[in-house]
Amino acid sequence: MKLLKDILYGAGLSAVTGSTDILVDAVCFDSRKVEMDDVFVAIKGTQTDGHLYIEKAVDAGAKAIVCETLPKQIVNGVTYVEVMDGNTALAVMASNFYDNPSKNLKLVGVTGTNGKTTVSSLLYQLCKKAGYKTGLLSTIEIRVDDTEYKTTHTTPDALTINQHLSLMNQAGVEFCFMEVSSHGIHQKRTKGLNFAGAIFTNLSHDHLDYHKTFAEYRDTKKILFDELPKTAFALTNRDDKNGSVMVQNTKAKKYSYALRTYADYRGQILENQFSGQLLKINGHELWSRLIGHFNAYNLLAIYATADLLGLERLETLRILSELKTVDGRFQYHISQKRITAIVDYAHTPDALKNVLETIGSLRTGNEDLITVVGCGGDRDASKRPVMGHIASEMSDKTIFTSDNPRTESPTAIIEAMETGVEPQNMKKVLSIENRKQAIKTACQLADANDIILVAGKGHETYQETNGVRIDFDDFKIVKEILNAMNK
Repeated sequence: MKLLKDILYGAGLSAVTGSTDILVDAVCFDSRKVEMDDVFVAIKGTQTDGHLYIEKAVDAGAKAIVCETLPKQIVNGVTYVEVMDGNTALAVMASNFYDNPSKNLKLVGVTGTNGKTTVSSLLYQLCKKAGYKTGLLSTIEIRVDDTEYKTTHTTPDALTINQHLSLMNQAGVEFCFMEVSSHGIHQKRTKGLNFAGAIFTNLSHDHLDYHKTFAEYRDTKKILFDELPKTAFALTNRDDKNGSVMVQNTKAKKYSYALRTYADYRGQILENQFSGQLLKINGHELWSRLIGHFNAYNLLAIYATADLLGLERLETLRILSELKTVDGRFQYHISQKRITAIVDYAHTPDALKNVLETIGSLRTGNEDLITVVGCGGDRDASKRPVMGHIASEMSDKTIFTSDNPRTESPTAIIEAMETGVEPQNMKKVLSIENRKQAIKTACQLADANDIILVAGKGHETYQETNGVRIDFDDFKIVKEILNAMNK
């Protein structure tokens, strides 16, 4: 148990009714999880308002309530704390409750539209191979050194973040790499964290269903850099015009990486093929199994971060050459009939274009490229025609299908994608709502040496329709279908 006044330190209090000199057992923001002697934080979320559940939390035994607006009914013996912003208060309280664990390790945040998972996951792998106890907070998983935990959000809630950072402290973790999404920043989940550094990968069209404008999306990402301490480093992609915007107001020391322009960490692609690519980074050659321009940028960011964290440069290059691609990121399988199937998480126009350009740069011209792609429901609808245009323009055959339709009609989503197809490309396009059937059709259309790209879901092992999730793994399915065709 901890003193409420200690947990509230720096949480932005407006007023207090009752005593803060009391012991509380836990911090909760979900009234269903409140137990005796807990403190309940009422959050105004996107789906519901925690203020509606204050009475329920008190009935469950909450000793204190933290809220933006006091309830009409005040219960004797319960402390009520008014705060300016519930999300900020929760994040700061979570950090305080777990004894500010981010201060006891070097926490590096990775933000950008594409590349967050690859950069953070491979930095984790690199530091592990270099002999360091390392942590990871990513879209795919949470890792406390060798122990794996499941995750459901790119940036978990503040309590989950600090709980696992605390476990990392107990395990003696020295470095932790964390994906930082625009949603997480906007919802203040990273408030109260002490970052040793931050990485900006790139910025393109995404999440405009949430942020409404590109400028708002960009400026939300920028907050991560605005709040860095002067002891931290800010590493940005100089080839992206938004890289300079990210560090306009940062107190951190600025560093950059680039393939096309001058930067602190300069890269050059010497060779690029399906088996990997040869890079030159600051005068040193590196062979990597990760292919494509987008992975060249990822490798540059990883090398630069390792250098800024004090790892030995030649050892870093050696380990980088051993690293394999992250699940669902340009993950490929070559069948006995020499059909290459690639599964990638590309779910934005820019990411899809990058993957298709990479495949195009590796083609001989004698094979067909068949792309299977969909768009998620209840998300930014404006990118659907753009995705449809890119896929049909850059592929020999394209199959539009469902992704995670969620509460939307899969047919309506596909029809929106079709509006982006140019007339001359219509004959190259099929629409098959059932995703498994779409993948099977692509495999049946493919001949020896052809390439199949299954884009959009990547590492996900489910498909969500009307709140129901069924098992669905793109890589597993395409591999099974191709293997069955070999018999």
